Amino acid sequence: MKGSKGYIDLGTIFDEIFEAAQNFSDEFQRNFSQFGQDPNNRGPFEENVDYYPNYSYPPMNVFMTGDRSMVFEFALAGFDEKDISLSFQGDYMVFSAKISEEHPADDNIRYFKRRLKLKDIEKQKYFVPLDKYAQENVKAVYKNGILRVTVPPKDEPDQNEGIRIEIVKEEQ
Repeated sequence: MKGSKGYIDLGTIFDEIFEAAQNFSDEFQRNFSQFGQDPNNRGPFEENVDYYPNYSYPPMNVFMTGDRSMVFEFALAGFDEKDISLSFQGDYMVFSAKISEEHPADDNIRYFKRRLKLKDIEKQKYFVPLDKYAQENVKAVYKNGILRVTVPPKDEPDQNEGIRIEIVKEEQ
């Protein structure tokens, strides 16, 4: 696999292989992970369900503080806060980010090592149960390339007992 450069760049080859494997894993999870799971299960966190998918990009942390606030930290070096989008859709926080036009691709650049690859982030979803967290009180702070999103718990979790369905005996 000699290129026009006269040498084999194993780092780039391995980067491409690992990125392709992660992209395949992400697509497989997105398209097939719902089979065999109860979509109506809204009980306590299940041990075998991944509520926080392992997106390969950007690097991130998800944790809970002592006051039971849920915190998301995204490493977004190279992004501007105006190009980052956060919203809540039901039980999910939806996160997207676009690379600004300040970073044009230059085909005349020859990298000796390339680990920082900036790319757009499309609609990543993270589970934040509406009945347990005060989504309307979320706080998002972008500082030094880190976006920290803190979602406080509700003072009183919603006690939704659901809808009672009456069962009647069929007349013969």
